[in-house]
Amino acid sequence: MPYLPPFIAPARFTDAAAALARAREIYGNSIAHLRSAMQRFVAGESLPGHVRACYPVVRVQTDTVARLSPVESAQLSYGFVAGPGRFETTLTRPDLYAGYYLEQFTLLLQNHGAEIEVGTSSQPIPVHFSFAENDHIEGSLSAQRRQLMRDVFDLPDLAAMDDGIANGTYAPRPGEAQPLALFTAPRVDYSLHRLRHYTGTAPEHFQNFLLFTNYQFYIDEFVRLGHEAMADPDSEYVAFVEPGNVVTRRVGSSAVEGDESGKVPPRLPQMPAYHLMRADRSGISMVNIGVGPANAKTITDHIAVLRPHAWIMLGHCAGLRNSQQLGDYVLAHGYVREDHVLDEELPLWVPVPALAEIQVALEAAVSEVTQLKGPELKRIMRTGTVASTDNRNWELLPDNGPQRRFSQSRAVALDMESATIAANGFRFRVPYGTLLCVSDKPLHGEIKLPGMANHFYRERVDQHLRIGMRAIELLRQQGVEQLHSRKLRSFAEVAFQ
Repeated sequence: MPYLPPFIAPARFTDAAAALARAREIYGNSIAHLRSAMQRFVAGESLPGHVRACYPVVRVQTDTVARLSPVESAQLSYGFVAGPGRFETTLTRPDLYAGYYLEQFTLLLQNHGAEIEVGTSSQPIPVHFSFAENDHIEGSLSAQRRQLMRDVFDLPDLAAMDDGIANGTYAPRPGEAQPLALFTAPRVDYSLHRLRHYTGTAPEHFQNFLLFTNYQFYIDEFVRLGHEAMADPDSEYVAFVEPGNVVTRRVGSSAVEGDESGKVPPRLPQMPAYHLMRADRSGISMVNIGVGPANAKTITDHIAVLRPHAWIMLGHCAGLRNSQQLGDYVLAHGYVREDHVLDEELPLWVPVPALAEIQVALEAAVSEVTQLKGPELKRIMRTGTVASTDNRNWELLPDNGPQRRFSQSRAVALDMESATIAANGFRFRVPYGTLLCVSDKPLHGEIKLPGMANHFYRERVDQHLRIGMRAIELLRQQGVEQLHSRKLRSFAEVAFQ
């Protein structure tokens, strides 16, 4: 017999804040039940049945394709269902997603004039996803007791976490509701836990604008700029967070509860993240993804559940044209995908377009930071196709096959991550862009040598990073509603952004 928390009956709402409050109540009761049961289990107690608590669910039903869009939301590419029917999704972490959920609920109410229903779903919360940030109580269990957990608690079920909705392959069974969001609650929780593991920081610290890099030099400079901002009492940024959840507050600010738990890790995580935070979460998070498309896919798979406003790749690349010089910039307007990590989820015949808003912001930022315009700007920045490969030594292949393909594609630069990040942005409806810096020209005999490379990094890293940060400032200033373009949305799209 299941051991359940007290039942909270489903209810219908015409007020978004009240609907969110009900979701908080259901989720809070479920988590409290699981934590209490887990503490008793660790203490050696026998529990009165299989412990279960379920996620809250939100659903909406409409009988018409018509929308009642108010002027302020008429141009948004999200906030409405595709047509008549019943739509629903499970919810998690209403503390973390409060602002996001409130916006989605509000738009559904505005666009459809129908009530939204919030209740308890039939989807169990895996006990692992109920632990608080610094809870490690399962570590004290004996091997025998840990094995017994599967009989007593619900554990993560990978069948409930696939990306069929995002990939456009999910088809509800007859009588099932259609999806309301790209990700189910278990899928979100899974990624939130992965983010802690890979980046060494809590999901709460991530900001809505992301910079990715494949070089630690950029991170070192971002850390310097982050601490510089914290020393400025007039900075728009309120905190800087480093791996281990080590928080530095802006000078003159008081510490926040939880800051004291941050601790410098004995070693950096696989893909360390750093967060320059604003009070409205529209600051900048920067992640060193390391080398290769597998890392690029992994981190964007998980960051996507945070529903950021944009992510941009800042990295180094091989220049493929004789006219390029070391230190020149490449603004990607197309991608050749030879990374092979997304071929199953996003077939190669799917185009990954450049997004005008990101392109304009990046070009404007390059001009502003370098103080170059017109022909002078074109002299140091090339707009063109970027090829991404999973073979770091592609130039050593004997048949020149990659060189021929890259030439046929009109590629001007090559790296190992950019196409992956752009393709996953397209797949997850996250606006994306790429600005690379030419660090070598292997086809023309200009390979990286230690002395030359060190000089190059010192000369270019600071400027390149400032360009990326300025581009984000420009995107923020123009308004995020301009970013979530219809070109990233399918014709049978979920309602949530």
